Order: sequence, then C-alpha cells, then structure tokens
Amino acid sequence: MEIIQYTDAHHEFRERLRGFLAAEVTPHVDRWEADRIVPKRIWRRMGAEGFLCLDVAPAYGGRGEDFRYSVIVTEEMTHTWHTGLASLLHSDVVVPYISSFGSEEQKKKYLPGCVSGEMVTAIAMTEPGVGSDLARMQTTAVEEGDSVVIDGSKTFISNGINSDLVIVAARDPSVDDPYQALSLYLVESGTDGFSRGRHLDKMGMWSQDTAELFFSKCRIPLRNRLGEKGGGFLMLMQKLQQERLVCAVAAVASAERVVEWTTQYCRENQIGDRPISKFQAAQFALVEMATDIKLGRSFVDKLVMDHVEQQTVVIETSMAKYWTTEMLNRVASRAMDLVGDYATLEKCPLARAFRDAKVMTIFAGTNEIMKGIAAKFMGL
Repeated sequence: MEIIQYTDAHHEFRERLRGFLAAEVTPHVDRWEADRIVPKRIWRRMGAEGFLCLDVAPAYGGRGEDFRYSVIVTEEMTHTWHTGLASLLHSDVVVPYISSFGSEEQKKKYLPGCVSGEMVTAIAMTEPGVGSDLARMQTTAVEEGDSVVIDGSKTFISNGINSDLVIVAARDPSVDDPYQALSLYLVESGTDGFSRGRHLDKMGMWSQDTAELFFSKCRIPLRNRLGEKGGGFLMLMQKLQQERLVCAVAAVASAERVVEWTTQYCRENQIGDRPISKFQAAQFALVEMATDIKLGRSFVDKLVMDHVEQQTVVIETSMAKYWTTEMLNRVASRAMDLVGDYATLEKCPLARAFRDAKVMTIFAGTNEIMKGIAAKFMGL
C-alpha cells in the first residue's frame, strides 16, 4: 500500500498540473536558462490556474488545501528538468510565514496577490561573510515612532530579482541576546532605501534569479513587522521543518527523473552489438541507484504524512534533507558516468540535473548543519 494516500481530487490536480507544465513551462526552459531568469508572466499564469500557495485559506483567495498538493507540485516540477521557476520557495517556504504569523491586515493586503502570482516573494536571511548564522546577523532594524529603519545587506537571495515582497530578517541593535533581537519585516519592492545588487551568475539553477539585496535607511511602516517584536527566531524555527521537507521531496523526485531517463537511454543505445542496459555493470549501477531512491521515497513519504498530521518531525526532516540531497548528487554523478560523453553536452538533461543538484546540499541549511541538529537532539 502506498504511504501517501491520494484522493481523486489529488489525482485530477496532478494531471491538470502536468498538462499545464508540459504546455506552458517545458517548451520555454532552454530560453529561460539562457536568459538566466524566468519571466514574471509565468508566475501569473500559474496563479491564474490555481497552482500557487495551495494552503492559503479561501478567505484570502487560496484553496485551503493540504500539504499533499504541495508534494504533487514539487514532484511534477521535476518533469520540467529545471529549477528556475521557484514556485516551491514562494508557496511552501515564504508565504506560509504570512499565513501563519501575519496580522489580518497583512493577510488581506498580501495573500491574494501571492496566490494569483501578481506578487512574487522572497526571504532574506543570508548575509555576506555571515551566511545564515542568525546569531551573527548584521542587518539592523531600529524603530522610530511608527516606522522601522532597516540597514544592511543580504546575498544569495532566491527570487531576488523577480520578488515584489521580501521577508527580511533583521536585529534590534539595542538587544544583546542575538536571538531575542531578531524580527521579521515585510519590505515591498520600490520602497525607498531598498535596492537590488548583482544578479548572481551561478554554477547551476541558471534561470533561478538569485541576487544581492541592499537596505540603506530603508524606512517601512511599523505595521510591516511580521508577528511580535523579537519573535523572528522562533518563527524561523517553526517553519524550517516544512522547508527542509520540501527539499527532501524535491531531491527524491529529481533522482527518480534522472534514473528514469538514464534507464531509457541505456535501453535505447548500444555499445557494440548490445544495449548498454544488457551489461552487468550498467544493470548493477541502475539497480543500486533505484534502491537508494526507493529507500529515500519511503522515508520521505512517511514524513510527509507526519507533517500533514501536524506532527513534530524536526530531527527526521533534518536527516531526510541531508540524506536525500546527497543521494541525488550520487545518482546524478553515476548517471553521467553511465551515459558517458553525451551526458556532458548541454542538450543532455543530465548536464543540467548534475549542476542543479549540488546546491541542494547547501541551501535550507547545509547538510553539516542538518547533522548537527540531529546530533543535538540525540544528546550527542
């Protein structure tokens, strides 16, 4: 029996999404990769078809669906063989902060645009020279009457170019405890003092717009603080479980696509008078990769259902994030070895898959951090 039980509505949604991506996304991926960015019109198309922010309540324009719909979107996006359209970050990482911690005013103002794709979001934590170490964060937020003035810089911000709304993590310099000093703020594109720096040229994920963001005496209304003052650290900790679970789902699904493609290639292409798939070395490699994927799939699917049931699985999702992303990198590398020279050409999907896989061991918390979290909870 399958671990994740899908209803007819889930299956119908998957088929509709698969058709949409095949028609509206996949044919344009090569162009977007060359341009190093996804056009904002595709965000609006996804929103119009109901493929964004599926858990947002109907009162704010959403569908109020369960996390299994997000899993479907994550899995089907892997069929496009690219990672530039970062709808998963928008829908399942950033927007949930507004849904969970936003005031009624903030929800009414921002959520409908997030659902429709008119408003693309980003979250800004990582800083130059500091990384994502919240205790060493340098960006400051100082309250002045009914305003907040933000100063600092962020880097490696996904959706940094396309974003219309950014959740910015900043600290109150008057508070000594680095965790109690941290708050989250909603900063709109076009706000005075908010500017974008370089559109970063990366090893992989070419069409995913990653950028530097700068805040220089950036003044926003105090009402744009998300949640209580000093509550930023706790909010971030609460939402990291879902972020890392989404990473694990994406890693397993991506590995499945890589092995499916490689298996078909090995069946259709020959060395001498035999298909590659008839050589024992190729057979064993494919079996080993498929076994790893099935192990990862079982683990992740169980965590998905635990998450749907609102269980706390912080340790397990940390383990899953590190193991599945490293497994994806092993699979992508071995698949390239099997295919050989052709795998190094840009027209081969394995080249892009190999490049894009690497950063998954780094973002959402490096895999060393994931192991450290698990070790702490294990009492080591």
